[in-house]
Amino acid sequence: MTAVDHPARDAAPRRIPFPVVDEVARHCLQEEEPETVHIEVHLPGRLDPGRLRTAFAEALRRHPRILVREAPGRWYRRRYEWELTAEPDVEMVSFPAPGPDALRNARTRALTAVPPLSASPPIRLEVVEGAGPVEGSEATDAVGAHTAAAVPRPREGHADHTVLFLTINHTALDGPACLRVLATAAELYGGRDNSPAAPPVRPPETPQPEAGTPSNWARPARVAPGTPEPSPGNGMLVCELPLPHRPKGSPYTVNDQLMVATALTLAHWNREHGEPPRPLRITMPVDDRPRDTTMPIGNGTRLVEVPFSPEELDPADLPGLLRRTAARTRALKSLPRPQLGRGAALLTAPVTPVAWRAALTRGLRRAAAPWTSTTLLSNIGRIPYPLDFGEEAGRAYAVWFSAPARMPRGLTVTTASTAGRLHLALRWSRALLSHGDGAHLRDLFEHYLHTTDTTKSTTRPTTETTKSTTGPTTDTAKPTTGPTTDSAKPTTMTEPTETTG
Repeated sequence: MTAVDHPARDAAPRRIPFPVVDEVARHCLQEEEPETVHIEVHLPGRLDPGRLRTAFAEALRRHPRILVREAPGRWYRRRYEWELTAEPDVEMVSFPAPGPDALRNARTRALTAVPPLSASPPIRLEVVEGAGPVEGSEATDAVGAHTAAAVPRPREGHADHTVLFLTINHTALDGPACLRVLATAAELYGGRDNSPAAPPVRPPETPQPEAGTPSNWARPARVAPGTPEPSPGNGMLVCELPLPHRPKGSPYTVNDQLMVATALTLAHWNREHGEPPRPLRITMPVDDRPRDTTMPIGNGTRLVEVPFSPEELDPADLPGLLRRTAARTRALKSLPRPQLGRGAALLTAPVTPVAWRAALTRGLRRAAAPWTSTTLLSNIGRIPYPLDFGEEAGRAYAVWFSAPARMPRGLTVTTASTAGRLHLALRWSRALLSHGDGAHLRDLFEHYLHTTDTTKSTTRPTTETTKSTTGPTTDTAKPTTGPTTDSAKPTTMTEPTETTG
């Protein structure tokens, strides 16, 4: 009997075991808060549907690790496994009907409809044409829901722009890996070079642990509840801000400024809501992968935690706070560490059936909830690829990412830089915050980010003047206290190493 008589056996897909990050994420899935990462890429022109589908399919073939689905298995198996497929199982690219709510609905789907792990690849690309306003079209409770509130006018010249909306199942993949695939698709579609920019060159140094660094064993502060919403899931708000300045020769990076702004924002928010001072711990994903075509596809970041004591979160000593934060982040990034720590590696060792390990992992996660970090700051940094889709579609002028915001953290902050502007996405659990709360946190973040520009004088916001309404808002108002940042000239972000978890 020849091999021709067994085509099914010869065509069996190759399997690979779940890495540690994938297995832990798979253990802890919750229907009410889907584990999705969303990327939206804004282009000034239109795309041809047929050419885009062809280019995206070819990009998947050039990065075959993205073509995976979860392999079926019995309850007593020792591992979850991915099956690698030669071709996609489903059509990934869709063109929703254009309309005034098209962008809002796409953002809502990114938060509520996760691509299944049972079909290869676990991603979805939606092309929203004529999307209208970039800011203000925020996610709603239900796709198709209409908001009567006024929204800002779209940026001049971009009334007919196109938004590529990539939704990713975070159990299988992370944002930087899928951005790499999208850059390959852009090059295949437009015929223009989309090679990554060279990373910044920094002098070698041996970071020294700072004396007096807050202990990671202390229970960290939680984000104080705002006005929770009755529906489960995540909410999201995006906005565009100027990048903060840094004095020449500063020991800190833009990432450190973002870290300080996040810490000061949450400390201010908790004071407003009557929470006693507690240490903050902010999780920071770090990505050491190359950005060229050799970049490993999957979940490739490792997580470190940056601590802050209540006493040091004083805006009166911003230069000192920035220097201490820079020392901590450099030391943490230089330490070799498993992606989720040694405890996670031990939990995922295949010595017992995976179903038993899943139950143990969920139980330990609930028990460790009080020690979970306060929030997650994922700084993608300067987008390394041009994302140039050719003459008609053009080059990306804005790119937003958002990361899951499950409880007990309940809030994630994601930033990226394109064309000299900072693109901020706040994402929260509806069990913790409302859209009005998100708008107020945005205003606080913008103010404190501006204060990290130590070349300018600023005033500290007061509780009374910065508190926003609790109802939904779709405006893009600036903070009501302190100087606005409209006059700040954008600079170039130079710290591309922190990425969406």
